[in-house]
Parts: sequence; structure tokens; C-alpha cells
Amino acid sequence: MRNHFSALCVLLCVVFNFVSCRQEPETAQAFVPLFSTYKSDTTASHPGNAKNEILYGLLTPIEVSNTFNRLAVPYNNYVVNPVSNMKNYLSISKISINTGVYGVDFTYLKMFGMGQEMIDYMVTIHEMFSKLGLPDRLMSEPLRKIKDDLLVPDSIVPLMHKAFSDVDEELRKNNRSSTSGLMMMGGWVEALFIATQLVYDPANPDPAVVEKIAEQKYTLASLLSFLKNHYDDPVVVYYTKKLKYLKKYFDTFDIYFKKGDLEIDTEKNVIRASGSEMNVTVETLNNIRDYISRFREELTAP
Repeated sequence: MRNHFSALCVLLCVVFNFVSCRQEPETAQAFVPLFSTYKSDTTASHPGNAKNEILYGLLTPIEVSNTFNRLAVPYNNYVVNPVSNMKNYLSISKISINTGVYGVDFTYLKMFGMGQEMIDYMVTIHEMFSKLGLPDRLMSEPLRKIKDDLLVPDSIVPLMHKAFSDVDEELRKNNRSSTSGLMMMGGWVEALFIATQLVYDPANPDPAVVEKIAEQKYTLASLLSFLKNHYDDPVVVYYTKKLKYLKKYFDTFDIYFKKGDLEIDTEKNVIRASGSEMNVTVETLNNIRDYISRFREELTAP
């Protein structure tokens, strides 16, 4: 999937390097961020400090949910899409989108240990793959290995990630990239929905949580860039319009990096920095949260 974005990566590199190395006019007032995740002892002159990673490419549902796995998300099984809804998804577009949704829900549940609920989501994803007309081997083999390795939980997420990566490759090979794009979109929306509903507190926003939500503007740009190649599909056009409306909220703020602190890995689609400053407002964050909630409700509806 990352090969789709080589041109986008080059453009992002130019933009990010420009932002990170911006020079303010001498007469300009100092920028005071509303949110910052820079540590007081973290500067570009200390290269040994561990850096945060921002994934900005088009991600599998497993990858995108992992971007939130360090935010201490609380357990709440009411936030996930029930597996019982699977029978309501009849169109290829709904099946594609909710396969991505279930992929993120699976990874979310994995954070709290193995259990029957998580196994139910694995089986559901398998059935969704079948509904998409994908070869059974793409999920049956990972499922077999997962059942054999239930006592080794750390092996489960990599197996699911491989399954989704193989599905993406299979879809692209058969000229079904739009199906893959809808799947990635469903996963991205679900991850952002969980984050904004469970860990974002408008009354007392945590800068680390705000940072993760704000960083999604980069993944959204990648997603839109990919979907625009499939405007021959009216469903893609419809959801692209929805995403562009959401993008208006992300366009109202900027993320700043310190000069000399930014690293960009175009092969892995990763930005590394010690921290960032964001001029995003709570009102904007609330707008993103509310819009994502409504959008997700539409995506998971029959």
C-alpha cells in the first residue's frame, strides 16, 4: 500500500521540512501554542532522546489502531461495533468499510487480553473476508495459528496485521483498490472514534491525546489522496465528500516542529520528532469528535 504514496511522501517531506525550519519575521510575536508535547529537557541538541513517531501513510486497520495504543484507552465494549451487525452488511462497500471497523475493534479488545469476545471478532473478520470474495487462506491460516498461540498474545496482532496486508495486496492485484481504500477508511474512522470518545476529555484535554488526534490530519491527507484515484466508484466519491468536510476542521490548525528535530522516513511513512506544538482549539477538537461520531454511526449502520 505504501508504494501508492511515493509521490505524496516527497510532497510531505517538502512541506514538513518547510514547517520545521520556518523562520519567523523579527517583528512577529512569539507563537504561544495551546498544546505542546515538548518535554522541558527535550531539545534538538540532545539527539539521544527517544522521539515520537507519527505514521502518515495509508494504514491497515491494525496499524492505525496501534497509533492510539499508548493512550491508556479504558475498556468499554459498548464503543465497538457489535459482531451481530455483520449480517446487516450486504453491499460490497458496507462490507469493506466494516471489515476495517472490525479490524480496529479487534486490536482495541486485544489491549485488554484474550477472551471469547476477541475470538468472535477474529471469526467475524474471517466471514467479512469471505463476503468480499477473498481467498479463504488469507484468514484461515492466521486463525489457525492464532488458536494455536492463544497463550502467546504478542503473536496475535502481527498475524492479523499480515492478514490485512495480504488482503490489501490481493485486492490491488485484482484491480479492487477502491475496496481496499474503503476498508482503510473504515478502520481510520473507527480508531479516531474510539480515541475521541474514550480518551479525549474536553474539560481537561491531555496534550498527548490532543497530539494523536491532531496528527490524524496527515493520515487523512494520505487517505484522500488515495481515494481520489477511484472517482469512477460513486461510493468512493460520496465518502470522499464526507472526508473533505472533516478535513476543513483539520485545516484550521497547524502542527509545528523544532528546527533540526524532525526526521522523515519516506520508506516507512514515519515522521520522528521529540514533540510538537499545536495551535488547535478545544472547539475544533469538539467539532472533530462530534463529526466523527456521526460519520461512524453512518458507516456502521445497515
